[in-house]
Amino acid sequence: MTEAILAPGDVRIVARAEHREAAIREAGRILVEAGAVRPDYVDAMLEREQTVSTFMGNGLAIPHGTNEAKDSIVRSALSFVRYEEPIDWGGEPVRFVVGIAGVGDEHLEILSRIAIIFSDEDEVQRLLGAASADELVALLSEVNG
Repeated sequence: MTEAILAPGDVRIVARAEHREAAIREAGRILVEAGAVRPDYVDAMLEREQTVSTFMGNGLAIPHGTNEAKDSIVRSALSFVRYEEPIDWGGEPVRFVVGIAGVGDEHLEILSRIAIIFSDEDEVQRLLGAASADELVALLSEVNG
């Protein structure tokens, strides 16, 4: 059986992050701890953010590594962190940071599923109101396909 793209242990509710870089490092650390990426992938996530903002709207940012970092991905996975306090993401408020690692082109399908969830304002409100990581996992179940 293959591992879930988003496992319950990879979902966190955190009070706050000092800044965007700290939030990206947190998302990357979860992916490393999950065995989905090697530690150098986190540096590639930070490098990508220097090139182009991963802010997607509706309080969502989706940091991910550069194309050159594909070799650092062990398996496709997500990390999901909801912040109680908004993070300044290049002038935009972010409450959800979803770290993405995709083998081959799998990240495109993962991104599509996340985009569908976050394009629905009611879904976003449910995610904001979730009382626990387990509740977030249930609400995000469609990202596992």
